[in-house]
Amino acid sequence: MTRAELVAAARASIARGSKSFAAASRLFDPVTRERAWLLYAWCRRCDDLVDGQAGGGAMAAVADAPARVAEARALTEAALAGEMTGDPAFDALGLVARETGLPPAWPRDLIEGFALDGAAWRPTSEDDLYRYCYHVAGVVGLMMAVVMGVRPDDAATLDRACDLGLAFQLANIARDLAEDDAGGRCYLPADWLAEAGVPPGEQLQPAYRARVAVLARRLADSAARFEASARAGTPALSYRSAWAVLAAAGIYGAIGREVARRGPHAWDRRVTTGKAAKLGFIARAAWLAARRGTLYPPTPRDADLWARPGR
Repeated sequence: MTRAELVAAARASIARGSKSFAAASRLFDPVTRERAWLLYAWCRRCDDLVDGQAGGGAMAAVADAPARVAEARALTEAALAGEMTGDPAFDALGLVARETGLPPAWPRDLIEGFALDGAAWRPTSEDDLYRYCYHVAGVVGLMMAVVMGVRPDDAATLDRACDLGLAFQLANIARDLAEDDAGGRCYLPADWLAEAGVPPGEQLQPAYRARVAVLARRLADSAARFEASARAGTPALSYRSAWAVLAAAGIYGAIGREVARRGPHAWDRRVTTGKAAKLGFIARAAWLAARRGTLYPPTPRDADLWARPGR
């Protein structure tokens, strides 16, 4: 496929799989926007392959998860080596890696996150939770930062980019407890559940909803701290990239806050951000991006926040 064809396929993938990311991506300059679509297409394809999904839909039980992870890993390695795989999403990764100098360690780290899901892994501790969030989302923040023009050796800005990925994933986990439970998964640390007196596998039972709501608020509060840290990295970005990042932060931050607000009723229906609210966050983000140098002055990253591997 030509570059234009790969971009078109990637654009269709993000439009189908994530309305929030699709909306935020429109704020990028044209080159960054296309590269963001290309990267998203590969992430979405790997997720769908391992989880038995279609465009980010409901998870389906798969009997051959290790084989699916192995396939995703092999195709990823081929793409990183500059080979054409015949799969548009993996060829999209190869293209964006060549155009941006994307460190190959990061796509490999994301595959390790898919391997955790494929092995039906569950976190025992809070540190386990953050490590998982790094592998499935924090590392996406790192890759997106490079797509936006951040140098791969700019560790300080990359730390903030990773924080945004962690914030997004923590909000997702809080929102999707019911969907994950239906798919046989639980990302609440076993230590948290034990402390709250919630038996394994019973977190969505009516008798324990109030206790689990406290844990969901804990996730949302943690997401908010990582989000605040991520905002401090936006002065290192171009205006349009900062605009997109701040819009996405607002949209996903609202999800975590709404889960916390609903309490035990957070999973009666899925928390979403409507079109009008998205437009509001996009408008506000334009104002914030224009003033990011003043609003987010250079400050050391909070030493109490979980740090990505190698930091």
